[in-house]
Amino acid sequence: MTENPEGAVAQNPPPERPSGGRDRAARPHGKLRRRVAGALAIGLGLLTVGFLYSAFAPQGEYAQAQPDAALVAKGEELYNNTCITCHGANLQGVKDRGPSLIGVGDAAVYFQVSSGRMPMARQEAQAMRKHPLPVFDPETAEGQANLQALGAYIQANGGGPVAPEQRGQALQGDDPGRGGQLYRLNCASCHNFTGVGGALSSGKYAPALEPASEEQIYTAMLTGPQNMPRFSDQQLTPQEKKDIIAYVKSVNGTNNPGGNELLGLGPTAEGIFIFAVVISALVGFAIWLGAKS
Repeated sequence: MTENPEGAVAQNPPPERPSGGRDRAARPHGKLRRRVAGALAIGLGLLTVGFLYSAFAPQGEYAQAQPDAALVAKGEELYNNTCITCHGANLQGVKDRGPSLIGVGDAAVYFQVSSGRMPMARQEAQAMRKHPLPVFDPETAEGQANLQALGAYIQANGGGPVAPEQRGQALQGDDPGRGGQLYRLNCASCHNFTGVGGALSSGKYAPALEPASEEQIYTAMLTGPQNMPRFSDQQLTPQEKKDIIAYVKSVNGTNNPGGNELLGLGPTAEGIFIFAVVISALVGFAIWLGAKS
């Protein structure tokens, strides 16, 4: 305490708290709480705005094709008669008999059944092309109708790629030159330059494309059967697929400008064959001359 001139006694001021005490220690926790509260408030606001937008924003109108109930029922009957043993009652597949059909779509049904690959005669490395069941023969009106019905049933219950509505030459594009370029980039490594096919590993092979119809080639590109990759519309547009089909059909047995086609193995097959024959003849002639002398 201190004494002033008038004799009054004054209290000394209380000592200041040293910096770094309890208040400062509590300050970071306060900042953290404020930040967390702010983040929660922003998140709650965004959720509220999103909910209000979804509730009151005008919805676009989308045309959704509803499956024909009678067509699906007919497809179910066909499925139960020809497919259920290997693929199960709910398309889930049967172990050691057949795979699941969920997600394969109408396109895979058309390719596999119309080409006779399904039903398989026996379990082997690859399903072979053969004449389809008469009830699914794509060359007849009844077969086409049954293929459509079976595909509608699989599509309605499993979803997946849809077969094109166009048929035959309507699936051939108007630019086979560009189709040839796309074919050489995406297909020639397995199917050869002119679509004659070739061997793959593990007993599998790339089949010849000559017997395949336009619909079968298109649906094969969509679904990727066996070792073949799938080509979605983002990888190859529908028009590019049609151009590839136009190229394949243009080289099937009609692209031999002269000489022997040599199984259509490619543009250099004749040259290599002639070179090998000539060299062999020259070597044989030289050996004959040496032996005679």
